[in-house]
Amino acid sequence: MERREASGEPKPKLRRVRAGMSSYWLTAAVIAICVVIWQAVSMAGVFPAFALPSPVAVWQAFVEIVRNGYGGQSLLDDILISCFRIVIGFVGAVLIGVPVGLLMSRNKVVFDIIDPLLQFVRPVPPLAYIPLLVVWFGIGELPKAILILVGTIPVIIIGTMSGVKSTPPLRIAVARTLGATNAQIFRRIVLPSAMPEIFTAMRVGIGVAWTCLVAAELIAASSGLGWLVQFAGQALQVAVVIVGIVIIGVIGYAMELVIRKLENWIVPWRGHE
Repeated sequence: MERREASGEPKPKLRRVRAGMSSYWLTAAVIAICVVIWQAVSMAGVFPAFALPSPVAVWQAFVEIVRNGYGGQSLLDDILISCFRIVIGFVGAVLIGVPVGLLMSRNKVVFDIIDPLLQFVRPVPPLAYIPLLVVWFGIGELPKAILILVGTIPVIIIGTMSGVKSTPPLRIAVARTLGATNAQIFRRIVLPSAMPEIFTAMRVGIGVAWTCLVAAELIAASSGLGWLVQFAGQALQVAVVIVGIVIIGVIGYAMELVIRKLENWIVPWRGHE
């Protein structure tokens, strides 16, 4: 070990830091190239200026919205409202979906009861539920949270079941040989083995949650980022629409990163990405 350090070979932690920095620089380079291409297409006049505003025009629209808001709402309020709706619906889907998935994977009766309902709900697009939820619950926060939950929970349940089924049978057999009870096997072997798949389902589910939220805010809301995009689109304010899309993408990506960091902390044996 001393010889390797003396030879100047970087330590594993240092190599990971360097790899992470290289990844950040590559991401920044890709974004810069995309912006340059966008600017070039805008300057070439491939599309009318109102249909494809330049990056400068979009930046100016963003600054204007930050200062004065849009449609009677401040940008910060729209962001906070949308994030609140996402957190409520997504956390609810995780808190319900993970236990249900665990029960379905361990109990055939529970599986036979829930699986038909799950397979019925899963292919139905979120927009189809909006009229019913508006009629039943109005246009408050409850129908939006329910829509996010209904759209996200199948992903969480299926991911949890997949994680449980991926548990190596050899581990369970060895644990039984050593005298472990069913509760101990579940707590020490099955659940840790399922955690990586559960976090993968959560990372997929956060994107589904944003899709459901934007769909709800396009039709049944007077605030939020989805409402901002729809309201600006009706007025042909394409620069504002792009601002809203970019903000949704950035916040969604940030939430995915939070789940990824949480996964690296809770499931360290899976490795770091």
